[in-house]
Amino acid sequence: MLLSLSNLSMALLPKWFTGVLERFAPLFSARVWPQVQLLVVGALLSPGKRTVTAALRVLGLADDPRFGTFHRLLSRARWSSLQASRVLLNLLLKTFVPSGPLVLGLDDTIERRTGSKISAKGIYRDPVRSSHGHFVKASGLRWLSLMLLTPIPWAHRVWACPFLTALVPSQRYNEQRGRQHKTLTDWARQMLRVVQRWCPGRKLIVVADSAYAVIGWLSDLQQGQPITVITRLRLDAALYDPAPERAAGQMGRPRLKGDRLPTLASLIHDPETRWERVRLRRWYGETNREVEIVSQTAVWYHNGLPPLPLRWVLIHDPQGKFSTQALLCTDLLLSPVQILEYFVQRWQLEVTFEEVRAHLGVETQRQWSDLAIARTTPALLGLFSLVTLMAHERWQGHEPWVRHAAWYDKTLPTFVDALAEVRRALWKVPTFRTSAPARDMVQVPLDFIERLADALCYAAWRSSIAKVELSRMGESFVTHRPERRISLQR
Repeated sequence: MLLSLSNLSMALLPKWFTGVLERFAPLFSARVWPQVQLLVVGALLSPGKRTVTAALRVLGLADDPRFGTFHRLLSRARWSSLQASRVLLNLLLKTFVPSGPLVLGLDDTIERRTGSKISAKGIYRDPVRSSHGHFVKASGLRWLSLMLLTPIPWAHRVWACPFLTALVPSQRYNEQRGRQHKTLTDWARQMLRVVQRWCPGRKLIVVADSAYAVIGWLSDLQQGQPITVITRLRLDAALYDPAPERAAGQMGRPRLKGDRLPTLASLIHDPETRWERVRLRRWYGETNREVEIVSQTAVWYHNGLPPLPLRWVLIHDPQGKFSTQALLCTDLLLSPVQILEYFVQRWQLEVTFEEVRAHLGVETQRQWSDLAIARTTPALLGLFSLVTLMAHERWQGHEPWVRHAAWYDKTLPTFVDALAEVRRALWKVPTFRTSAPARDMVQVPLDFIERLADALCYAAWRSSIAKVELSRMGESFVTHRPERRISLQR
C-alpha cells in the first residue's frame, strides 16, 4: 500500500537527505518538525512559485484542510532563523572548509515586491536594470546576504553558498516606528561580528563591492580581532604615507598621516609606473588570464575619520577589455596576486542571486506577515546551500550526472544539475515503493501521475508567459485552446 505524502517521515526519506536536514531538528518542536520537512521537500520539488500552497500542491496535499498550519510555520511558530544560519554554516564548514581561513562574500540585492501590506519595502536603485548612464528605481525589499565562497570538488570551481541573510528595512519604515535607522554597513558589521563569534580562531576574509569602501566601517572591523576586507578603491582616493615616528620631546598632537601620495589615477599614465604581468588561474569566465598590476601600501585618510592602513592594487588589462581599476585590502601581508584572486570570486555572488531567482523562486513568494517575510527569503537563499550539500552527499564516490545535448557540450555540473539530482531522487521516494524492486514493470499510482503532469504543464505555461514578457513584443500567441487568443501588450 502506497503511503501518502501527508504521512511522510524521516524513515521514508533517503539518508543523504535526512543526514543534512536532521541537523536542524533541535531548532523546532516535535509538533512542528514534520511540517518543516514537508515544506522543504515541497520547495525543492515545486517548479514555479515558492508559495506555501504551491509546495502543498506538488506534495499532493491540496485537499488537506489543515493547510493553515503550514502558513503559521512561517508567520507564528517559534524558531530562530539566526540559529538556523549557524547550523547551516557549520554544515558548510564541516563539508567544504574544515580548516584555514574563511572567504566570505558580502552583497545586497533587491527583492522586487509591491503591496500596501509589505511595510518594510522601499525605493532603491535596481542594480540589474541600471547602468552607469541609466538609473532605474525599483520598489521592494533590500536583503543583505553573507555567503561562503568555497571550491566545490565536483564542480571544479568556487560557489557562493548563502548562510546568513538579513532584511535591511527602509529609512521610512524605521522613522514610522520611531527606530534609529541602520545603514547597510551597520548591518554588515553586525553580521560579520556574529560570524566571528561563531567561528573563534578562524580568520575571516570578506570580499565586497565599492558600496562597502567606507573608511569608518573598515576601521571598525580592524578593532579587536581584525577582519580582512577586500573591495574596490576610488582612483582619486586621498592616500598618504604612514605617519612619521614621533621624536623624543616633540610637542603637539601626534600626526595621523604622512605626506600626500599621488592619486592612483595619475599612476595609470605615469611612465615611471612599473607594471608586473601576472597570470590568474581563474578570471570572469576565463582561465589563465594575464593582467598587469602594481601595488603598494598606504594610509587612506579623510577629515574627521580614523586613518586606515591598507594595501592598494592597481589592475590594468593589456587586452583593453576593461578599464584600469583599483582594489584595497586591509591586510597588509596579503600579496597582490592573492588579493586579486580573492576579489575575482566575488562574481559568484551575482551568479547565486541569479540562480535562486531562476530556480528557487525568490521574488515569487507572497507572504504579507512581517515575520513570514523576514523568514522566507533567507530560507530560499539557504536552500541553495542545502541543495549543494545534498548533491555533494549524492555524488560521493562517483561522477556527477551532467545534462548533455548535441548543441551544448557541457562537462561540469552547475546548480541546475545539482537541483535536478536532488529532485530526481526525491521523486522516486513515493513511486518506487509501490512495487517490488526486482520487477521490470513498476505500477505508478494515478495520483502521482496527475501531480507530476500538473507540475510539468504549469511549469511550461509559466515559462512561455515569461518568454513572451521578456521579448517585450506586442504580438499575440495561441494557448492550448486554439479558439482562445491572449494578446500581451508592452
